[in-house]
Formats: sequence, C-alpha cells, structure tokens
Amino acid sequence: MRVFDFDHAIVREPGRSVVNGLRSDPLSVPDFEPLRAEHAAYVAALGRAGLAVEILPPLEAYPDSMFVEDPALVMPEGAILLRPGAPSRVGEVAEMRETLHGRFEIVLELQGDENADGGDILVTPHAIFIGMSARTNRAGAEALVAILRGMGRNACVVKTPPPILHFKTAVSLLSEDTVLATRQMATSGLFAEFRTLVVPDGEEAAANALRVNHAVLIGDGFPRTRELLDCEGFNVETLPVAEIGKLDAGLSCMSLRWRKRG
Repeated sequence: MRVFDFDHAIVREPGRSVVNGLRSDPLSVPDFEPLRAEHAAYVAALGRAGLAVEILPPLEAYPDSMFVEDPALVMPEGAILLRPGAPSRVGEVAEMRETLHGRFEIVLELQGDENADGGDILVTPHAIFIGMSARTNRAGAEALVAILRGMGRNACVVKTPPPILHFKTAVSLLSEDTVLATRQMATSGLFAEFRTLVVPDGEEAAANALRVNHAVLIGDGFPRTRELLDCEGFNVETLPVAEIGKLDAGLSCMSLRWRKRG
C-alpha cells in the first residue's frame, strides 16, 4: 500500500467565523460564500478520487477549524491528537477527540507544551518529516517522533526554512520517489533522496499539492505548475483555492485521510 492510497477522509464544513481565521495579511479577508463553494469542490474531488468522506459540522467558536489536518494525524495504525501552536486553535483538539475515538482503535495524544501542527508533517514511504516552525516546537516534534516509533513508523525532525508557515506549505509528495517543492525547499538538502520538481517562480503556493490515489490536486491559479505536472505524466485535477489561500492555507490541510486496515 502506498502512503497516498486512501479510502476514508474526514473534513469539517467551514463556519461563517472562518472570515476571522488566522492569516499573514490582515487586509486579505476571505469571502464566505465563495470559500464555502471552494470547500465543497474539494470534498467532491476527494469523492471522485474514491474516498468515503465524512463531513463534520462547522465550529463557529474556532474560525480555523475547517483545517482539520492541523489538530490530528491519522494513519492505518491509529490516530494522534496534536497540539496546534496557535493558542486560538488548541480547543480544536477536544472537538476532534470523540470523532477519532469512534474510528480508530488507537488514539494517542501530545501533552502540555508539546506543540505540533499537522501542516508541518509530511508522510513519505520511508520516513515522516516533522518540520519545526512557528507552530511546531522541538518538544512537540520529538514527542511525535517517539509516538510514531512506537507505532512502527520512522520519523525525523527537520527545520522548516523561514519564513515558511508550515513545512507542507513548500513541499508535497507526488509519488513514492518524487516531491513538488518551492525553490527554497528544493535547495534545503532535505530531499536529496527524492526526485524534486520545482514549482515555477511566482507559483510557490502550488507546492501545497495533494496526491490522493490516482489524482494530484492543485490550485487552479497555477498554470505553469499544471503544465509541469502534465508533462511528467501525473493525473492532475485543478481546484479553486483563491479564498482559502487568503488564510495561508492549501489543499492538504482541509482533510484527514487514511486507508483502513484489512
């Protein structure tokens, strides 16, 4: 089974409070109705890729809660409740706890000051990269390595190059031996064992692509990246992400994806 082979996903419908979500540009405010349409298109794409998608109700108390990947990590072996590094998002963990306990036999948790966002965790066939960032500290990264080791997974702690928000903002897995990365991430030396496709200059946000079964999902505003992936033979599907992008977010962070064992 490949690490991007999935049959289940969890998403959360955005609430109207999403317009107050965390973002680097306070003047770039998303428009709720178009954003909700973008989220619906994303859910439909997961379905077309063959996933059974569970849609959780919105949480108005947590503007960023549609980004369900940050408070949890899920795999066939079990689930791990993380601790987001932004204080306004810590409460999302409790809101996800019951859902995960209902779907996984094993659910473990980070504790105390062990901060880690799912956006800083890249799963590859041979190792799980955990990028320290403004949202993931060393205590959280090292605790996560220990938990993953206990689940039979190899993980390593790396540093997210500044000023990148999340590790996966700048890199995504396209195949078992290929990553898509920004020029900055490509020259970091972290992916020397992978074939690296560099997103064209000016389309850095396209690096947050999402491989789901046979499909590679990317934003529809990156035509040169689309051409690059087409030429490499990938089955590319473009999705609208203009409003979602205003929240410094991309395609990987809006779902928890896994393949059931057996």
